[in-house]
Amino acid sequence: SDLEALEPLLDDGWHLSMSESVVKGHAGVGVLSRMEPTAVRVGFGSDEFDSTGRYLEADLETGVGAVTVASLYLPKGAAAPTESSSEKDAQKYAEKKRFLDGFGAHLGSLARKRRPVVVGGDWNIAHAEHDIKNWKGNQKNSGFLPEEREWIGKVIHTLGWTDMWRTLYPDNPGYTWWSNRGQAYAKDVGWRIDYQMVTPELAAKAVSAHVYKDEKFSDHAPLVVEYDYVAE
Repeated sequence: SDLEALEPLLDDGWHLSMSESVVKGHAGVGVLSRMEPTAVRVGFGSDEFDSTGRYLEADLETGVGAVTVASLYLPKGAAAPTESSSEKDAQKYAEKKRFLDGFGAHLGSLARKRRPVVVGGDWNIAHAEHDIKNWKGNQKNSGFLPEEREWIGKVIHTLGWTDMWRTLYPDNPGYTWWSNRGQAYAKDVGWRIDYQMVTPELAAKAVSAHVYKDEKFSDHAPLVVEYDYVAE
């Protein structure tokens, strides 16, 4: 299993904080850290979502100050409902909207605390046209709906979070997800839906980033960001 694959790291002194899901088929989220967290919080105060393994925060006390590392798995959702939509898709669309409303409020509260925070993971939304290869053909599909893109824009421009990859590399697509259908990965027909959203103080310390593609673990590729978080 995935957890068994982590055993060598845990044996080497790494610490794993996990939020497992009560939903069958959902693996949950986690934070793997060299130091033991001083506090771990599961969820963001939502009766509906806190038990579904979609969000976790771990507080770390480093030698140069505190930092919070959060792991996110935002619902995929579905296209906006029409008369021909299935009930299941309509429910998925509504579920994602409820999550965005609640989680957006939490991000606002978190930003106001002025603590260095990075929220990484699968945000399941491509923000702009250069974040998705086939943007023209996906404007009515979940993950690139106008209301979803507007929400990401508010996270950045209203709540003050930094989209770390796009800030470091304005012109590099930085795709992190490719459909398993056809030759999407081979042809690099991808989406940038995995982010590290960062509070300003920590974002200012970012040095570089890359999408790790030396090995293929799933339909996602890890986004790696290096921070020069040392004492001055």
